[in-house]
Amino acid sequence: MGERAPVSAEDTLVRYDNPVLVTKQPEKPSEPSISTAAQPCVPTEAKRETEEILNAILPPKEWEEDGQIWTQKISSTPATRLDVINLQEILDTRLQQRQARETGICPVRRQLYTQCFDELIRQVTINCGERGLLLLRVRDEARITMEAYQTLYCSSIAFGMRKALQSEQGKSDLMDQVAKLETERSALEKLCTELKQKTEQLERRAAELRAAEEKRHQEELLALKKTNAQLKAQLEGIIAPKK
Repeated sequence: MGERAPVSAEDTLVRYDNPVLVTKQPEKPSEPSISTAAQPCVPTEAKRETEEILNAILPPKEWEEDGQIWTQKISSTPATRLDVINLQEILDTRLQQRQARETGICPVRRQLYTQCFDELIRQVTINCGERGLLLLRVRDEARITMEAYQTLYCSSIAFGMRKALQSEQGKSDLMDQVAKLETERSALEKLCTELKQKTEQLERRAAELRAAEEKRHQEELLALKKTNAQLKAQLEGIIAPKK
């Protein structure tokens, strides 16, 4: 018989009964009584109801091995105070052995605490089925909430990736725009420099023309004064002999 399919104490914190043979190979129909012989004795009505609730909360495990079908149900043995203390110690030991993280997201820690909570539900259900069903609702609600958080987390990661890609694309566009503006600025600075040079040249030319015009004006004025003086002298020379 293989040891991999049955649930052992090393695989889970939930207590299971020993595996039970359900059917044998089809070529041996003459031995159906083995299944009946392997079944436990008929439980009482209260125990039957408790087992039904346990099987509804934590369904039995079934597997096929060498043509034989085996099943393993959750244990209906009540837990003592010592069992609870051992459960806590085993949980702490498993957390250390499997190096579960104390904070943050850790699948190992979540798996172990889920198994521990299932075992607590089993223990509570044996004493009070209604209380166990209420804890089952709490467990399912916590699981749904966790799955919703995981979906939200995955969606936020996808949203963040899209925004990152958009920002990278936007950054590339902005870099192109910056390069274009830098080119335009360089061209405008060059044009401004050329216009300043032309302005300086025009100002120098205007100053030169103004200086030349003033010099010519002064020369003409001096020439006119000289001519005026000569004419005045000639006029005085003409008027003087007549006296």
